[in-house]
Amino acid sequence: MTPLGEILARRIAQNGPISIAEYMAECLMHPQHGYYTTRPVFGSAGDFTTAPEISQMFGELLGLSLAQCWIDQGQPDPFVLAEPGPGRGTLMADILRATANIPGFHAAARIHLIEVSDRLREVQAATLHGHDVTWLDSINALPDAPLFLIANEFFDALPIRQFTRDRQGWREHQIGVNNAGLVLGLSAPAPISMLDHRLNDTNPGDIVEICPAAGPVMDEIADKISANGGVAIIVDYGGWHSFGDTFQAVQNHKQVGVLGNPGQADLTAHVDFENLTKAAQAVSVSDLVTQGALLERLGITRRAQLLATNLTEAALESHIGAHRRLTHPDEMGTLFKAIAVFPINQPPPPGFTHDA
Repeated sequence: MTPLGEILARRIAQNGPISIAEYMAECLMHPQHGYYTTRPVFGSAGDFTTAPEISQMFGELLGLSLAQCWIDQGQPDPFVLAEPGPGRGTLMADILRATANIPGFHAAARIHLIEVSDRLREVQAATLHGHDVTWLDSINALPDAPLFLIANEFFDALPIRQFTRDRQGWREHQIGVNNAGLVLGLSAPAPISMLDHRLNDTNPGDIVEICPAAGPVMDEIADKISANGGVAIIVDYGGWHSFGDTFQAVQNHKQVGVLGNPGQADLTAHVDFENLTKAAQAVSVSDLVTQGALLERLGITRRAQLLATNLTEAALESHIGAHRRLTHPDEMGTLFKAIAVFPINQPPPPGFTHDA
């Protein structure tokens, strides 16, 4: 058992089972043994690869979409250019490079990264060397100014709670301990008021997941955009209307058991875009679009062709593979989805309308 697994086992033995949400929070962000606080997690040397690490085209196109919204909203100066969960800073670096020639954009931008890991802040600072960056611990701490935000694979890492429908109510999935180590179990059945709305579309034995932190985070983003202007683009894997068990662990680019390596594997769950949309009450929200469709509308194929002009052999093959991985239905193209949040009196960003 890992050091964090031993800590959790002792805690559970003393205090009783914990929720999946508690387990995820400890495994990902424990100050001494947490996944994001202790190890390199991104890219080929880590455990998973995000879209910005696959190709510069992802960040370039989304950055230009943000910039067009900035222009359409009167080029506010100053404005906050923000990213929660920015990884190594690759996405923000690509956004800044793509927008470097847009008059006034960089001069007006105030870059804010929402990151709680000191180790990742150091990596981001190196990636964004030469740019003035402010780091914050939470979205709540963003200043009151027009907000242009992109969140890529941020919501999937927020801790979830998981429930199985029972004839007598709901049974929460919990983590306990026995002689073999950490084990998954179920609580006693009980009514759960926050799941009353799911009684009409589930049957005994069905699994439903909720993410308690996602709604408040989305509500905060929406409130800031409603009050000050701006736009938020949310890209993540998931779908519309939570159903089934999507809790998973990834280590060395492979799926592993969720309890096998506490603190040493990434833990995620599919994002419920329906709940994100419902939480954004103060603003307009675009229709849900697949990542592949979004990038194609933004011109990724043309951009890929331009970048391929000076490439040969292995570099060209890698580039073609990156384009396919980002857009093809059998890769990230349909598993990953996106929504945009924008002021009620403004059009959606480029890429989020069918004629984009």
